[in-house]
Amino acid sequence: MVNKKTLSNGLRIVHMPMDDMQMVYVNLLYGVGARNESYEHTGIAHLLEHLMFEGTKAVPSFDEPLEYAGGENNAYTTNDVTNYYIALPKQNAELAFWMESDRMCNVKFGNKKVDIQRQVVMEEFKQTKLNRPYGDASLILRSMAYKVHPYRWSTIGRELKHIADVPVSVISGFYKRYYVPDNAVLAVVGDISFEQVVEWSEKWFGEIPSKGFKRDVLPVEPRQTRQRRRTVYRDVPENALYVGFHMGSRLDVDYYPCDVISDVLSNGYSGRLLARLVKEKRLFTKIDAFISGCEDKGMFWIYSRVADGVSMKDAEEALWHELDLLKTELVPDAELEKVRNRFESEFYFRNVGGENLCNNIALAELRGSLDSHFAEPENYRAVQAEEIRKTARELFRRGNSSVLYYLKK
Repeated sequence: MVNKKTLSNGLRIVHMPMDDMQMVYVNLLYGVGARNESYEHTGIAHLLEHLMFEGTKAVPSFDEPLEYAGGENNAYTTNDVTNYYIALPKQNAELAFWMESDRMCNVKFGNKKVDIQRQVVMEEFKQTKLNRPYGDASLILRSMAYKVHPYRWSTIGRELKHIADVPVSVISGFYKRYYVPDNAVLAVVGDISFEQVVEWSEKWFGEIPSKGFKRDVLPVEPRQTRQRRRTVYRDVPENALYVGFHMGSRLDVDYYPCDVISDVLSNGYSGRLLARLVKEKRLFTKIDAFISGCEDKGMFWIYSRVADGVSMKDAEEALWHELDLLKTELVPDAELEKVRNRFESEFYFRNVGGENLCNNIALAELRGSLDSHFAEPENYRAVQAEEIRKTARELFRRGNSSVLYYLKK
């Protein structure tokens, strides 16, 4: 049973009692991510996430009080959201409410603290995007697939210079605009009553004023009708082939069929791509298909490494052959049932632990889909073979694809 309440300032509260837990899990999820940045200043949402741990006047060090109380905390940023989560023994759970309410409105951005975290994030950018083999592939792919929507840059930013040069005033303005109660969801899971959650929420968040928050109106990515291709050369051990296709958002009708298709193609050792193209034909050394479950229209990605001695043309043709089969043939019942069973078991596994469950109900509430969240296994079971074929015909159009040849020098 999930309990819900919205405070007068717009903060949405969701609560799920779990009497067998000794810890209480608290998530504060903000509806802001890289999608809310401008083309000239990217990487701000992720940099701000780092700065939120630099403390306030009341709490100079965010980690220290939590560790003293036997708790732990962390955060993450995506293109759509920024999430802060805390786990505490239930007798100390109120501490999370106080600390999160304090940093919702009292973080100060001194130049010294900003410069420290700026260097940390710049180093992260270098390690993940510049110095790691294949690291910049995702940056290239996003810029190929998206032409107007802010999904065309990654969470860590479009380029290193943006992190290095973003003014403190821009970071502070971003914080003041988006870190407001009417753009947030407070989720609580554990051995704690709903009445207690509401009482502490009112006590610590209730007096933070609403800002009359209005969501950004973002440009709509136009329908892609022509294939986009690019070739780059890098110092990598193997050639790589990347292909991306536009698909719907997390709430669109094609989300579940697309997710099922990704598992038909890439469900571990039994997935078609691994079984046929890696094991049987030995055209690739590794291959994976996955989707981005985004708030706006997302992508269906295929990442692969091409075996030595295999031409990129032959590898790509073999991949298209497998995709075209889904457009013409129905997936057999036994294969489809195996995929459905996997989704069902994964769903229950993801919602067993308090931390995961708290995160999931916060995300669902922010999307406006909390009521249907626990029906997800049924949504996957409802996907039929004919629906997969119909979805594949639209999804795997050549004109809907972005193809990147990532070649070794």
